[in-house]
Amino acid sequence: MSLYTKRGVSAQKEEVHKAIQHLDQGLFPYAFCKMYPDFIGGNNDYINIMHADGAGTKSILAYLYWKETGDISVWKGIAQDAIAMNLDDLLCVGIYDNILFSSTIDRNKKIIPGEVLEVVINGTQTFFDEMKKYGVNIHYLGGETADVGDVVRTIAVNGTMSARQQKSSIITNEKIAENNVIVGFSSSGKANYETEYNSGLGSNGLTSARHDVLSKYYAEQYPETFEPALDNDVVYIGKNKLEDELTIDNYQLSIGKLLLSPTRTYAPLMKILLSEYFDDINGVIHCSGGGQTKCMKYLPKNLKVVKDNLFDIPPIFKLIQSNSGADFREMYQVFNMGHRLEIFTNENAADKMIVAAESLGIEAKIIGHTEASDRKELHLKTSDGWLVY
Repeated sequence: MSLYTKRGVSAQKEEVHKAIQHLDQGLFPYAFCKMYPDFIGGNNDYINIMHADGAGTKSILAYLYWKETGDISVWKGIAQDAIAMNLDDLLCVGIYDNILFSSTIDRNKKIIPGEVLEVVINGTQTFFDEMKKYGVNIHYLGGETADVGDVVRTIAVNGTMSARQQKSSIITNEKIAENNVIVGFSSSGKANYETEYNSGLGSNGLTSARHDVLSKYYAEQYPETFEPALDNDVVYIGKNKLEDELTIDNYQLSIGKLLLSPTRTYAPLMKILLSEYFDDINGVIHCSGGGQTKCMKYLPKNLKVVKDNLFDIPPIFKLIQSNSGADFREMYQVFNMGHRLEIFTNENAADKMIVAAESLGIEAKIIGHTEASDRKELHLKTSDGWLVY
């Protein structure tokens, strides 16, 4: 049994998928987000979409960092995490403009004061103001903030996005076919619209990242940050403190900052790609929960996906693996391992997309291709050899 499973979490969300397997899959079952007829406007040429996600257990890392350093500004990144995990899913179906956002924050009032709420809420609006500069318009409709200490141990920061979009500008993934190339867009580095180096971790696998990297000190000092029923051998089993430092690309960064790098949004890039190369985009995948295996769920037919030119593994993932001893198979299923966005397209358009990404300071390259197959399969070429899923 993996450490991830022992901690009561699942990268593949098998139980969730089983629970929803009989629900309506919407108009386009292979699209990255579920879409429905335009119930609001009543126009058959449009779709309605509503999507929910959040920062997950990354908020616990923010809590630890804030308690240890007194730096309350770290909560601004959690606001971005909750937004980006919604926004970048919508980007995958072609939506980047005229989006409505409603936040849902559940907190334990005895532990999380009002000052933290202010930073999260104001950080949400600040992020929207920044995205507006790139032609990505998101409207903040408020939301629900509840004091539910009997339910949450610290704080949960989530949100819901909704939009109405023309069917003619929707990406359904139904065009993914053999002989596509796959362009990967790096999750790490420093994009032009980011203020500091991004570790690339995002907001998936944070339960593992936190427990695998950080030491028992945090279990002893902050028992409110983990489920007390967990076995001691999976709770804060790492070697590091939040203030320990690593040197990456000439940046001297604390491990706390690396773990808390705000989830990179690809919205400024996707605004360009959707505007200029829409007809060349066969499919888009956000490598979130499920990591590099995420694409398997959205293939419209039997295909062999070969990823044989992946990015070098960013240091944060090497640190996690070194501390945990997890094998490569689990790492690539839990974490994005270097790129969180991939587009299925043709070679000519791929070159143009790579140039567009580089103009924003995002490393991009062709990381693989598709082949005809009698089943859905994924082949990953890693530094440890090939992985087949």
